[in-house]
Amino acid sequence: MDDLYEYFKEKLISEDRNSCIRIAVSALSDEKIDVASLYTDVLAPSLNSIGCDAENKLCIWKEHVRTSIIRSVIENVYPYVIKEKESKYKKDIARVTVVCPDGEYHEIGARMAADFFDMNGFKVTFVGASTPLLEFLNVIKHLKPDHIAISVTNMYNIIAAKKTVEAIKAKLDYKVGIIAGGRAFSFDKEMYKEIGADRCLQTYEDITLFASEVQNETGI
Repeated sequence: MDDLYEYFKEKLISEDRNSCIRIAVSALSDEKIDVASLYTDVLAPSLNSIGCDAENKLCIWKEHVRTSIIRSVIENVYPYVIKEKESKYKKDIARVTVVCPDGEYHEIGARMAADFFDMNGFKVTFVGASTPLLEFLNVIKHLKPDHIAISVTNMYNIIAAKKTVEAIKAKLDYKVGIIAGGRAFSFDKEMYKEIGADRCLQTYEDITLFASEVQNETGI
């Protein structure tokens, strides 16, 4: 695992998109790693390892380039997400919509979470980064998910997440479960309660346990 991580990180630092994709797909194809471990132990730490030059001039564009590469890797390994889901589930256990609140542009964590939900039997709609509140409410009213997962990376967007949750509770005409996740909630285990969420799920294992709860409740 460590060798795979170091090799992948080396190619990410050099911004070699094609090699990053080949490394990830080959590792999955050869069953050297599963999707959850690839995301958790290789992709996420590689992206988080991005450094800055002394004058902090290269951080932003390098982050964008490397984030784009990680996004390409995720898209290319999606067939393995489908394969894992179909090997365990014959039908969807519930519907979940994954979204980032208005102003939150870091969506890679949310994209990974969407795949984690997918592999655990959920019908997933990934809305993506910085969704305006009104638009988000329209999406929810149209899709009518059983659960809404709100991903926040930047602590400054906690307020936007809270406003989103308040609007959901005020505007929707049915009960929906609200899930919080993302780096912003990793500093305080009780933060999710402050925005009005029902629970906080941070890892693949968290989502797997949640899926088991849903199955027990629904009997699916």
